Amino acid sequence: MALSLRLDVKQTQSLVLTPQLQQAIRLLQLSTQELSGEIQRELLENPFLATVDTGGAATAVPERTKRERETGLDGEPSLVPRSGESREPGEWDPPPQTSAADHRLSMSRNGSTAFDEAADPMERLTQRPDMRSHIRGQLGAVRAEAGVLEIARQLVDWLEDDGYLRESDAELAGALGSDGETVARARRVLQQCDPGGMAARDLGECLALQLRDRDRLDPAMEKLLARLPVLAQADWGALERACGVDREDLEEMVAEIKALDPRPGLSFGSQDPDAIIPDLVLRRDSDGRWRIELNAAAQPRIAVDGDYVATIGESGLDGEAKAFVNEKMQSANWLVRALEQRSRTILKVGRCIFTCQQDFLENGPSSLRPLVLREVAEKTGLHESTVSRATTEKYVQTPYGTFSLKYFFSTAIHSTDGGSDHSAEAIRERIKQLVRKEKSDSILSDDQIVDLLRADGVAIARRTVAKYREALGIPSSVHRRRARALAG
Repeated sequence: MALSLRLDVKQTQSLVLTPQLQQAIRLLQLSTQELSGEIQRELLENPFLATVDTGGAATAVPERTKRERETGLDGEPSLVPRSGESREPGEWDPPPQTSAADHRLSMSRNGSTAFDEAADPMERLTQRPDMRSHIRGQLGAVRAEAGVLEIARQLVDWLEDDGYLRESDAELAGALGSDGETVARARRVLQQCDPGGMAARDLGECLALQLRDRDRLDPAMEKLLARLPVLAQADWGALERACGVDREDLEEMVAEIKALDPRPGLSFGSQDPDAIIPDLVLRRDSDGRWRIELNAAAQPRIAVDGDYVATIGESGLDGEAKAFVNEKMQSANWLVRALEQRSRTILKVGRCIFTCQQDFLENGPSSLRPLVLREVAEKTGLHESTVSRATTEKYVQTPYGTFSLKYFFSTAIHSTDGGSDHSAEAIRERIKQLVRKEKSDSILSDDQIVDLLRADGVAIARRTVAKYREALGIPSSVHRRRARALAG
């Protein structure tokens, strides 16, 4: 059989991710803060985009003549004073600007100019310095040898965020190219700084430094600090014998220790926490019906700048410039449409979620029902991946607090009485409530929690209760009993 080459034409259907579709998918999965940064970048790069005021209309700009627009395009400001007007020496007309330039000066999300809403410089003076800056500021007033102070300044960078300096003097000496005695003296310099307890090697030394500042580090207290593991177990008899004090004195000593700060560095905080801006707002109308809507503060307000488009249309452009303008105009239109589609998708998914979670609306988190992405995808006609992107890093404000949309998805726990299944998130909330209500003389074990949940019709294993309890950050019954004993 002879072999030959042949050219065939076939017609097939396939799904192609266009650049516009890829942009819409990327924008959908961004959080509100990330989206805000993306919008600011686009406003800087695309001259056809403009901010929009709170009413939803493009920010109005004064009408300009053709001559003024051409001057603005050329970028040549006129520095000739206007005739017939009195001017102070050196006072000139501001350079004319295009409407798009006016819009690009307005980078705030409510349409006002950045200059109008500039933060008061004096407000920054009240900002508390971070931990390391605070310590360095105190070293300038310390009297010590120059070599010791230089090592102390270097040790500031070795401080951990909680204020500890856990490396030994020998390790630090090897790393800094110094000797152990100089490092030890430098550490003592740091330990004299405020707040007390800085540069400690461990918890015992941190507490001892704070007690020394309060002149309360007596021999009995030193013995108590040397037995912190015994104190954690609330073994009062052993502590009384070791410290040589009675129960009343021991309780006073424990109260003093509890008043100390075990992590002094954390009082400064690493950075200001980012505020969560909810994408959706859930509220009850005056007629008692629940309503979910988009949060206007979280929605980007941008539009295509029609004035600038008209300005460009009146000017003659060569082929390369015209291609650039067409590309930017198309990009601006696609971005505005993608943002509108993003908002519609998030609202659609949010409405479906709370249609399924009607019990949550009336009774709170303890009444959450099981819900998975597939169920929302089927009811909305969206793909599961789209639902996942629409709920990632998205938040909703409810009468019970602000929650992530992912919070309302959870697996099912079967019922013991044949009724409807229970949500895993509702079970965690139930465990939290049981622990919160327990009394000092009746700490609930995991087995007892299982029995209480089974009495409510929840079929759950002990290991599952332990897993949920640990996820909630709740200690075991033994540790909770010891903590209650220490609290008195």
